[in-house]
Amino acid sequence: MTDNILTDAVAATAFRRLVVHLQHRTDVQNIDLMGSAGFCRNCLADWIAQADGNLTKDEAREIIHGMPFADWKAQHQGEATPQQIAKMQESVAKNADTH
Repeated sequence: MTDNILTDAVAATAFRRLVVHLQHRTDVQNIDLMGSAGFCRNCLADWIAQADGNLTKDEAREIIHGMPFADWKAQHQGEATPQQIAKMQESVAKNADTH
């Protein structure tokens, strides 16, 4: 139903704002995003690559992270705790119907 209300221009503007927000909030780990929302920066990049058809996952991840993923990971990603992993697994299990 939201497809009828949400124009491509509005969606694109909101998406760009989301990307900037995620690039700014490097303090929020991907594993925590996965645990809370069931998706993370890498998921978003993968969806972009799938939608585009010409981008590789690495190219799409660079768009989302604002730098090569390996650099982002080295600068901002810590080791996941067992609790973070368990929360992520529980959250991702709820995604079965969305993929």
